[in-house]
Amino acid sequence: MIKLESMEQFNEMRSSGKHIFMFSADWCPDCRVIDPVLPEIEAKYSDYNFVYVDRDQFIDLCIELDVFGIPSFIGFRDGQELGRFVSKDRKTQEEIVNFIQTLEN
Repeated sequence: MIKLESMEQFNEMRSSGKHIFMFSADWCPDCRVIDPVLPEIEAKYSDYNFVYVDRDQFIDLCIELDVFGIPSFIGFRDGQELGRFVSKDRKTQEEIVNFIQTLEN
C-alpha cells in the first residue's frame, strides 16, 4: 500500500488512474483489525492502487471529503469518485470486498 505524502500527490492520484484511498490512523484499533487482510484484498483487486491516508496528517483533506470516521475508504477513477465506505464502524474483510465490488458496477 502506498502512503500518501502530500496533497499534490493526492490530487495527482485522484485525477489519473484507479485508486482506493484508505483513511486510517496508527492509534485506531478498528483500523489495526483489518491490517492482516489488506494484502489479500490488494492482491485480489490489483487494478486499483491502494493508498493509506493518515487521518491526523491529512485532517483538512478528511474534512474536505467528509471523512469523519475511520477506517474509511473512497474509490476514484480518473478524477471521478466511484463510491465511498465511510463510517466510524469497524469494517470486516467481507464488507470491504463488497464495497470494492460496487465500484466495478
